[in-house]
Amino acid sequence: MKRSKQFWSFISAAIAVYVVVEVLINVGILNNFHSNTLIFMAINIMLAVSLHLVIGVTGQFSLGHAGFLAVGAYISAIVTMKLNLSFPMAILAAGIVATIAGLIVGIPSLRLRGDYLAIATLGFAEIIRIVFLNIEYVGGAAGMQVTHMTTWTYAYVCLFITILVIVNFTNSRHGRACIAVRENEIAADAMGINTTYYKVLAFAIGSFFAGIAGALYAHNFYIIQPVNFGFLKSIDILIYVVLGGLGSLSGAIVATILLTIVSTFLQSYPETRMIIYSLVLIIVMLYRPKGLMGTMEITDYFKLWRGSRGGKQHGQ
Repeated sequence: MKRSKQFWSFISAAIAVYVVVEVLINVGILNNFHSNTLIFMAINIMLAVSLHLVIGVTGQFSLGHAGFLAVGAYISAIVTMKLNLSFPMAILAAGIVATIAGLIVGIPSLRLRGDYLAIATLGFAEIIRIVFLNIEYVGGAAGMQVTHMTTWTYAYVCLFITILVIVNFTNSRHGRACIAVRENEIAADAMGINTTYYKVLAFAIGSFFAGIAGALYAHNFYIIQPVNFGFLKSIDILIYVVLGGLGSLSGAIVATILLTIVSTFLQSYPETRMIIYSLVLIIVMLYRPKGLMGTMEITDYFKLWRGSRGGKQHGQ
């Protein structure tokens, strides 16, 4: 009953946010710059939440998320620009192909742990980038022209589905198995949990939503180039997760919103942008070494707040 109440509260809040933003866009209060910032924020949140499943929930240190973003971006661009199919078909194709790519890299590399896994996934991301760099069919180094199709509605619906699926997966028995792998892989294996299966499963789900984010990313701009999906892009996504707090989905979302806003409004100061951006990261990590929210979720803070209020009222 309690879970059901939380679920419908989440649905209601999500619908309310969408309606408010859509109305503000339609009446002109939010201009193209603001709506584009919101779309870019939604894409970044999708990337952060999908990587959170791999790193924060399952405990696998991956540096190859930009590779799945690239796969989704290029596959969706091929579907719309070369095959002349609809954008929803492109989004679905991007997610499926990115999942296949996740399985291809996940099955052999997820037998590794720690730094070795990070290096393997980073190598995969670079291979993907170099492959697209040398394929003339998608423009090679010059890039591929893409029609702008991503709207606030597409971005928000995809974001909503991403969060809903990953939250439900984390709270399921499969999610608890992934958390067991994160806490102690040897103990989980001894208890009969198929650790390789759950690591690959989490990797595949994360890849699927990164691919969908790639489709939205590609069609939010007019050109995509391999340089957009380099090592630094993977680091950016990793920063969202670590800064928010490993193991906290809410933290990943809050950190992504904060850093996207900071990065967007510092674009007018290209000389000092990265310095200020880096200072923000350093200050946050000095004062919040476990991330903005640690391992807690927003619902946990509400429970603590209600508990403290109840205690004060009881004391009075």
